[in-house]
Amino acid sequence: MYTYVARQPILDLSKNTIGYELLFRDGPKNTFPLVEAEEATSRLLSDHFLSSYCNATNDKLGFVNFPQQSLLNLVPTLFNPDNLVVEILEDCIPSPELLVAIKRLAKLGYKLALDDFEPNPDWTTFLPYIDIIKFDMRTMPILKAKLFIRHCEKYNIKFLAEKVETYEEFEQAKEAGFTYFQGYFFSKPEMLQQRAIQPNQLAIIQLYQEISAPSVNFNTVEKYITQDVSLSYKLLRFVNSSSVIDKPITSFKQALVYLGETKLRQFVSLVAVAHATQHKPQSLYTLSIHRARLCELIVTKTDIELEPSQAFLVGLFSLLEPLLDQPLETLIQHLPISIEIKQALTERKGLLGKLILAIESYEKADWSVVAECCRALNITEKEFTACYKESAKWVDEIAK
Repeated sequence: MYTYVARQPILDLSKNTIGYELLFRDGPKNTFPLVEAEEATSRLLSDHFLSSYCNATNDKLGFVNFPQQSLLNLVPTLFNPDNLVVEILEDCIPSPELLVAIKRLAKLGYKLALDDFEPNPDWTTFLPYIDIIKFDMRTMPILKAKLFIRHCEKYNIKFLAEKVETYEEFEQAKEAGFTYFQGYFFSKPEMLQQRAIQPNQLAIIQLYQEISAPSVNFNTVEKYITQDVSLSYKLLRFVNSSSVIDKPITSFKQALVYLGETKLRQFVSLVAVAHATQHKPQSLYTLSIHRARLCELIVTKTDIELEPSQAFLVGLFSLLEPLLDQPLETLIQHLPISIEIKQALTERKGLLGKLILAIESYEKADWSVVAECCRALNITEKEFTACYKESAKWVDEIAK
């Protein structure tokens, strides 16, 4: 299964691309999706910001539509303010509650844009916190736009002309005071496709129950997340994008503690809304869990000088490449994990690398390589086989 996003470049006065507007699409055709705005935003953020966001924006700004409830829930705070422009949709109601949320986002350093704006006195109190106002050139008379731009000179607001389709419209918009431009004159929206990675519905339900409790049990949350490779991968991408990491993550418990209860609840809610109706095949995910538990068991039950949590993580992520049909080097470069873990995953280096190589060889019945790896790990083949059987039994139990 694939996910789709339409992106259209946003240019400055010199026609340099400063960012892209990103729009969720539910298929390869560049048409409006038949989903609610909240779901569309959640799926866009989950699939493209938590999976491979840098591919969608080429490290430039990402302009993303946020419906009213997402703003009230401060969903943008899940992501790095340096990369994101929060577009306040035209159907948002300028309520006191929304103003509080906008002030909070502005204080945290998020760039805020009013999308398809129609001048209205009700929005006046919002203007000191707005960075960009977008006018639709098909519906906004150029003279009216010019007068409003002059009216807003006391604010530090840039104006973006949408749906610029001709050179004449581009010149008119420049003369009127617009700074940014978007439309078919420059580029039609481009469709991007990538392999989807979707969480298990049972894991989502269990997590929802846990985060609804007055106090979150991080041990329980860790158990549910580590049973699903999709959630595990998205969690580490999320931690990397929303937190200041002063040292590499070595366990999922560590990642959860970095987040804290509030951001954990936001993360689970976002992923749950995004994939409430999605389905996925189970075989590769099940094998990932099996490998993770096997790595952990071998380290726990032998004298190997490795951390069980590191071994679990390596086993869990050892199948990311076939799951996503993307190079493993690309997938893990944005994860806050140690160089030892990255080398184990990509080059099978070190003891962690030998551990994965032993498991892969066991699965292929390549007994000579299994024996060689066991010697390097200082365990017997009998011990390895016992751990393999025990981990398989564990996977069967959690799948019930």
